[in-house]
Amino acid sequence: MKALPTLFLLTGIASAQVYTPPAPVAPKAAPDTTMERPKEEKAKSPYGEEIPMLDPSAETITIGGVTIPLGDNRILKARFEKYLSQPPEDTGAASEYRATIKEILSTISPLRQEGPNLVQAFKKLPSAGTYPGDANICGSLAEAIYVAMLAKKDVNGLKLLNDSIEQEKQRIMKEGDWAARHETDKSLGDVKKPGQGGQGGQGGQPTQNRPAENPGAGTQSLQYANTLRRIAEIEALKKANIARTEVQTVQTKAQYQVNMIQWFVQRRYEHVLMAARFYNQIWKDGDSTLRIDKNSDVAKLFSQSVGVNPTVSSLDSLSNEAIREVDKYIDAFDLMLSRNELHSASQRLMEAYALGEYLEPVATLSLDKKQRVAAYVRDLHELYGTLQARDYTKAKELATRLKTNARDFPSSKVDSAIAGYSLASDLAIEEAKAHLLSKNNDKASEKIKAATEIWPTNPKLDEFRKMISNAGPMVVARNDFDRLIAEGNFREIFKRQYELAPAIQGDAGREDAFKQVISNLTKIEASLGKAAEFSKMGQKYAAYEQLAELRTTFPDDPKLGRELELLAPNVANFTMALERARQFEERTPKQTGSALSWYLKARNIFPQSKFAEEGVKRSVKEILPKDSSSVSSGAAE
Repeated sequence: MKALPTLFLLTGIASAQVYTPPAPVAPKAAPDTTMERPKEEKAKSPYGEEIPMLDPSAETITIGGVTIPLGDNRILKARFEKYLSQPPEDTGAASEYRATIKEILSTISPLRQEGPNLVQAFKKLPSAGTYPGDANICGSLAEAIYVAMLAKKDVNGLKLLNDSIEQEKQRIMKEGDWAARHETDKSLGDVKKPGQGGQGGQGGQPTQNRPAENPGAGTQSLQYANTLRRIAEIEALKKANIARTEVQTVQTKAQYQVNMIQWFVQRRYEHVLMAARFYNQIWKDGDSTLRIDKNSDVAKLFSQSVGVNPTVSSLDSLSNEAIREVDKYIDAFDLMLSRNELHSASQRLMEAYALGEYLEPVATLSLDKKQRVAAYVRDLHELYGTLQARDYTKAKELATRLKTNARDFPSSKVDSAIAGYSLASDLAIEEAKAHLLSKNNDKASEKIKAATEIWPTNPKLDEFRKMISNAGPMVVARNDFDRLIAEGNFREIFKRQYELAPAIQGDAGREDAFKQVISNLTKIEASLGKAAEFSKMGQKYAAYEQLAELRTTFPDDPKLGRELELLAPNVANFTMALERARQFEERTPKQTGSALSWYLKARNIFPQSKFAEEGVKRSVKEILPKDSSSVSSGAAE
């Protein structure tokens, strides 16, 4: 099977095909009053703008000036549809969980009459974390508080350590000061008796004592130097402990704040409120700045929307604002639903769900209300799909049902789209009929194609199809010929030539294409017949060369290629020799001697080989460029 790719290496670049279409000519512009379907742009509906859908187009929601990304709309839409089919979270466990959350917020609130109680509120977190809907976030909050308290205890220990070493420093300093003031030079400490003279004094006066200045005593002693060194060590240790205290405090706050930001982005606003109030009780230093990278998306979320750096207080405020907004959305939803304004109600519910999926008003909404919205949303999505598919019959039925169920359904764009494109398709079909009656089949084909693109399921297309079938087989045959030419199915044209020839008579372009196809395939069939005769006589090499030479001219004929594939295994040694010769001949620099050797080997395998003979002549001409024609045959022998 090594010879299979050799065929294409020998043939080189194809010089022709079974049918070579003429060069395209720019068509002349002709006046046309038919309403053509406008070119579509990706992600747009047939009538220019999308139907107002429940998923927010910006994939964001704004709370108090802060824009929160909601993620992929497709994911949000799928989650919203799942929410509409779920029963409300109004079980006893859910009610107990929400009561626990409210109790924790009340216990840790700064407005509590007895004051916030951190320990009592902390003890309630584990019980709240056992509820499945909490996702154990209360447990994570309890762990964060525990880690913060341990870090704070360590910081307090460092402060006590600094106090103790400060006391040691003060004691050492007092001792050193006393020694510096009272330790005197013993050599000057003798006092003379009255009346005695000498160095110490005159007339019996006592000698004055002075601080010791000799090495080993006073400020010159090793003990005094050690006192100064110990004071310096204590100062360095104090500074190191202070720095360690500040770093540990910053790290602990940052770790705690990461959880708060994550819960805020996840729209767990009640947990953000609890975390903020615990934060203010753990750290009472007034520092509430969020320690986040100023180039991060979270920092930009605040700075680009509000223009200030985010703080724990801002998270607390935004969470309260989000909770209030969700309550307002649900109130608006109930009011609109009571008025049978399903379109606006579904949008308000979608906004409430996107903003506060886990809040009580959204989670406890009754299943009956959600089912009404679910039915409307399902029909709305189906309407959108039918418009994208240009099924205006089904779209009209859905639009009628939506207008019946929702008094505020925005039907103007839908109705205008259905009416406009239905009319355009009908007009195109009528013009196609007129062109067909006037025997202008090309124009009729263009118009019916335009009508099909505008409205593929137009019932009038069936009428036109019946009209075509009643017009006789000539039109069908002509259309089949055009289709076969476009598909490149020239064998089918050759097979049906006596059926198709009368249908294209009188059309110069089609006749020229038909003649090319029939002439070339007749030539191919003749060569295939000769090759078959060679094969029957056992001359496989001659059959192969007969077809391989023809393949260079008609590389697109499948039958010719299949016959060559069947012959290839039987002539593998011959094609391999030709391939090796070609490789040596095309190398840089050329290895003409090796190429000639392989061409001669191929000729020994098949002495009548045209490919081998031409290769030998080229090689000899390279070796003996002068008078190569006279010696080529002798060299070959």
